[in-house]
Amino acid sequence: MTENMWLRWPSREALSRAGVSGARRMLSQAGRILGLGMVLWTIFTHDGLPAWGKVATAGGVLLCGAGAWAFFRTTLHNRLLPSIALLVGLLGLAGVAGVAGLRVPAMVLWCACALVAMERLPLAAAVPVAGVGLGAYAVIDNGAWLTTSVTAGSVALVGYVLRLDAEARGSALRLLAQERAAREAEAESAALAERARIAREIHDVLAHSLSAQLVHLEAARLLIEGGAERTTILERVVAARGMAREGLAETRQALSALRGEMSPLEEFLGELVAAADGADVTVTGERRALPAEAAQAVRRVAQEALTNVRKHVPGAKVHIRLEYAEHQVTLDVRDSGGSPGELSGSGAGYGLLGMRERAALLGGSLEAGPGEEGFVVTLKVPA
Repeated sequence: MTENMWLRWPSREALSRAGVSGARRMLSQAGRILGLGMVLWTIFTHDGLPAWGKVATAGGVLLCGAGAWAFFRTTLHNRLLPSIALLVGLLGLAGVAGVAGLRVPAMVLWCACALVAMERLPLAAAVPVAGVGLGAYAVIDNGAWLTTSVTAGSVALVGYVLRLDAEARGSALRLLAQERAAREAEAESAALAERARIAREIHDVLAHSLSAQLVHLEAARLLIEGGAERTTILERVVAARGMAREGLAETRQALSALRGEMSPLEEFLGELVAAADGADVTVTGERRALPAEAAQAVRRVAQEALTNVRKHVPGAKVHIRLEYAEHQVTLDVRDSGGSPGELSGSGAGYGLLGMRERAALLGGSLEAGPGEEGFVVTLKVPA
């Protein structure tokens, strides 16, 4: 045995009654009641004790009960010296009973002290205390030495087995508590991740919709400042209203996506390019259902890229290519370039930054920059 094992207290779970079944508690109580009854019967049937002696002895039994209760409390709080002092006091009371001729109560108390010492004290203190108690028992016992030795060894072994059983119960309780804590932490982490996902979806939808509306409203402002015709200004306002309606539809679509009710990705891209002049889409590879996060990332990047084209190079042709590979999906959006629009300087450029963050969370990447003709946005996500 290592030094740590000799000096270590049993765990608090092992010293308490936590996790003890009701049947086992009833059995333990029955054993205590049986032992107490045997001791009291021996006292009151002893012919050599006067009446006052029997009363005093019964008081000693009550004192032993109080001492045992105090011992269980002090060991529960790992107070070594008070625990040893209480056991020494109980051993002394057993010695007094033995001198008074009450051999059976004395032997029962000595064996009980040895048993609980092995069960509840650090082994460095339990072994000497148990040795004193069992040694006193062996001295007063009139049986054969072999029987006495076997009985004393059995008491020490039973105490140690009870100690191991209590430690196993304590370990099981600690593991159960850790498992519950891990499950609670996992559930909390999943809830936080879901909240973050919902926040990203709502942010992306609103950012795209409001950005598109800003394009048309800013154009209307510039037209008003430039003294443009009412019809031209009205076209921009109507377009902004249309973008607001589209934003509302996209918000509903995002909520449906959060509930797992998304339309196929190819269908979504087809509707997206149908609403944009001069845009087309090509799908290559073996089509398959994508994880919700990956599908949403593709949708948002396609929307953001088309919005940027409308803002910076209105009228440019846009080609969208969706490629299904074995372990990833790639979205490539490129425009034909052209003269910068009147709103090319508006916006803070946070749209693509948000898309990069979304791709990084999925373990993918997003690259955006000038191409051979115009601007190219390429998204790659594992799928």
